Amino acid sequence: MNVLLVEDEESIALPLATLLRAEGWAIETAGSVGAARALLGRCAFDAALIDLGLPDGSGYEVCRAVRAAGNAAVIMLTARSDEDSVVRALEEGADDYVAKPFRARELVSRLRAVLRRRGAGERQRFGGLCIDARAAQVTLKGAALALTAQEYRLLLHLTSQPGRVWERGQLLQALWDDGGAFVEDNTLSVTIKRLREKLGSEGARITTVRGIGYRWEEQL
Repeated sequence: MNVLLVEDEESIALPLATLLRAEGWAIETAGSVGAARALLGRCAFDAALIDLGLPDGSGYEVCRAVRAAGNAAVIMLTARSDEDSVVRALEEGADDYVAKPFRARELVSRLRAVLRRRGAGERQRFGGLCIDARAAQVTLKGAALALTAQEYRLLLHLTSQPGRVWERGQLLQALWDDGGAFVEDNTLSVTIKRLREKLGSEGARITTVRGIGYRWEEQL
């Protein structure tokens, strides 16, 4: 399993990375928003541990970039444990929130728990639809489904948390391309339409929440 560790304090990053490697995980470390974005452009990750306070920006930025890049589990690390910070972290897409100082082995246990809940690295099945995030393959009733990069990214985003309502702005951020090119609101509508068409009957799982955004229904 590949884990992205974003932490600018070496006294925390080095021992934590050592412990995670001892668990058998491949670890990439970054000490800034820029370094994290560069790694996300080169590698696929199953999980990310992200410090909220970074020298060139906020961990929220990295969290959004992780969400846009794929389906990795995200745990935010921070010395701030006020309610507003916790709520914002979860709204930005984090799966869990750990306040500093933390016990490293407890953090590893929390990460394992998040991965179990999310089924990271495993296939997801919804009726006749199978999504293999590791292989970046989608099949429908056993046949490979040809999706564009935007359609695939949107599908991963929607299915990462079935039942959750995603605002249009959040989904537009997920569709933001690697070169940073602006994605128009109309692009989201067109991508949703085409994805529904390609998914056939399973496309009915993408439901419109009027005035807000879209939701992936686990059960039809």
